[in-house]
Amino acid sequence: MAHGRPQQGMSMKPEVLWTVAEMKRAEQLTMAAGTPGLVLMERAGRAVAQAVMARWTSRRVVVLCGPGNNGGDGFVVARWLSQAGWPVRVALLDDRAALVGDALVQAQAWTQACVPLHPEVLDDADLVVDALFGTGLSRPLTGAAAQTLQAVAQRGLPMVAVDVPSGLFGDTGGDGGAVPARLTVTFAQRKPAHVLMPGRALCGEVVVADIGLHPIVEAQVKSTLFENTPQWWLAQWPSLSADAHKYRRGHALVYGGGVMTGAARLSARAAARVGAGLTTVAAPQSAWTVYATALTSVMVHPLSGTDAQTLAQGLRAVLADPRISAVLVGPGASGGLEHGVRPLVEVALRCGRPVVLDADALTSHEGCPDDLWSAIKSLARPVVMTPHEGEFARLFLPAPSSDKLTRARWAAQCSGAIVVLKGPDTVVASPQGWALVNTNAPPSLATAGAGDVLAGLILGLLAQGMEALSATAAAVWLHGEAAQAFGLGLMADDLPDQIPGVLQRLAKRR
Repeated sequence: MAHGRPQQGMSMKPEVLWTVAEMKRAEQLTMAAGTPGLVLMERAGRAVAQAVMARWTSRRVVVLCGPGNNGGDGFVVARWLSQAGWPVRVALLDDRAALVGDALVQAQAWTQACVPLHPEVLDDADLVVDALFGTGLSRPLTGAAAQTLQAVAQRGLPMVAVDVPSGLFGDTGGDGGAVPARLTVTFAQRKPAHVLMPGRALCGEVVVADIGLHPIVEAQVKSTLFENTPQWWLAQWPSLSADAHKYRRGHALVYGGGVMTGAARLSARAAARVGAGLTTVAAPQSAWTVYATALTSVMVHPLSGTDAQTLAQGLRAVLADPRISAVLVGPGASGGLEHGVRPLVEVALRCGRPVVLDADALTSHEGCPDDLWSAIKSLARPVVMTPHEGEFARLFLPAPSSDKLTRARWAAQCSGAIVVLKGPDTVVASPQGWALVNTNAPPSLATAGAGDVLAGLILGLLAQGMEALSATAAAVWLHGEAAQAFGLGLMADDLPDQIPGVLQRLAKRR
């Protein structure tokens, strides 16, 4: 089953994220087209200095320079700040004579003395520029670099990072001893470390500086990783025509458990709020009164029986209605079922509609996921799975890596489903390798039931015919925006009612 990249609204924009290798490739292409690396380094360092001067008045600055090109950038920063009248000192990790290439040239252009890197260089500093190591670092900090940066944090000095805070791994956001920066200035495009946790929390404000890469780069460097913003999926948004009626807007179906009824109710309300023309909860007869009393705009279809096999037969009968356009199984689904929800999942997967699997539908295949993967890969319609970290660990271990982006992509490829690996930096990954990182989720979303709302938002957009990867990414973004709109004191019940305001603001952007 293909979950392709949308063909509209896609271009090299700020939401593109470049890996370390892609950034290196972009620089190589630019240099091959006639721009010397020394010029790119000069532009980078000048951009950092300009960002500093735009945010602070003149004060005592210590620039920490490493042995590579990041250190070369630091020498340029120091020179530009000094020329602007700022008192600047440079602390160098290695001897200046050990530098090579463009970094050596920039170090020679710094006509003042350098002092050895040591925590004591911070004694009279008001501001620190960290140009020790860039995005390519793949080992933890040690020695004088680690000690000096720890001293920066302990003294509470504001720090500006060149590209990334030193010790932050560019492709994963992993932390090898980095300390928080007040400002990070990166070049051309943001990198995974700027949006994935814990990197995002360590970078502070992130400024993307234009260093004049050659236009050929846009055609030659094709990223498969993006920040999740409306520019990525807005062109796929379902529109309302003048002759629209409820069935044309899609019919979303939620299976609701017989005991934990709140979860499915949250999902159903979210699907309706995001625009599904009809929403139905199919639930055991024993819980019909609870659902029917609580849901006034959502239909409730009673299913006879108390065991999973009988309920699955009833769900199959409901799905015989061709007007149902997407199905969700999982939120609160196992309540009251002695042997789990696997029969219900199997019925949903065979129904010929897009399917969202969440919560209990995921854990029902713990220890034996291969049957689920085989079923998903045989389908002609998309499947979306929405695990949090605990569910992911039970369903997908052993993963090939500890970093979130790699794990999400691997899980999507293994399962054949679009995988939403939830968290403050939710990653949406497709089996074809596309991935988006979400950055707008506030900490208040860490509340019971929020995931049920997200599953319902995905369901509602799929029911309206939105392309699956775009629908999933859009739902994740809407989820974060709704939480931000409500603010502190958020409960999951509050989220669906924030969706209309978010949609109205989104409509203005269209």
